[in-house]
Amino acid sequence: MITTTDTFASATKNAFATVEASTRSSFDTFERLTALNINVGRGVLEDGIATVNALLSIKTPNELVAVSASLVRPSAEKTLAWFRSSYEILAQGVEQAAAPYETQYSEVNKAIGVALEKAAKSAPAGSEAAVAAVQSAIAAANQAYDTVNKATRKVIQFTEANVTATARAAVDAVSAPAPATKAKKSA
Repeated sequence: MITTTDTFASATKNAFATVEASTRSSFDTFERLTALNINVGRGVLEDGIATVNALLSIKTPNELVAVSASLVRPSAEKTLAWFRSSYEILAQGVEQAAAPYETQYSEVNKAIGVALEKAAKSAPAGSEAAVAAVQSAIAAANQAYDTVNKATRKVIQFTEANVTATARAAVDAVSAPAPATKAKKSA
């Protein structure tokens, strides 16, 4: 009975430590995102003031077009930089928050393996097939977990590459000069 109580107490402590580590990691991620957004907000304020000053100094329609065109690309690039930074912080945060659970999962698997071996040694004759079936089921579950984990990471990498390419194309499209229109001759 003491072994079972100790095992349960140890498992409970490990589970709490895992939740604690993951929660602390989530708060760190939130703190980093907040700092990023405060800094970006400060930059937006400064850029806004500079834009208003530039617009107030305009004297001709051509200057208006030139100033407007000069503002588009930097704004789009700053937005893209914010998006990339936010994505990186979130991706790292998810990975850091999941890491303690992956570690605990690995430790639980080892403990189950040891317990199964111990049970197999003390199991009555003829139960080898049942023990083998349980071991096979656990191995299949672990393999499925690994396959899903690897596939998820590949999807994340693929999505990240596509989002970056799409965002870059959007910045380029926004900042590309508008095609010249031909004036129609009236007869």
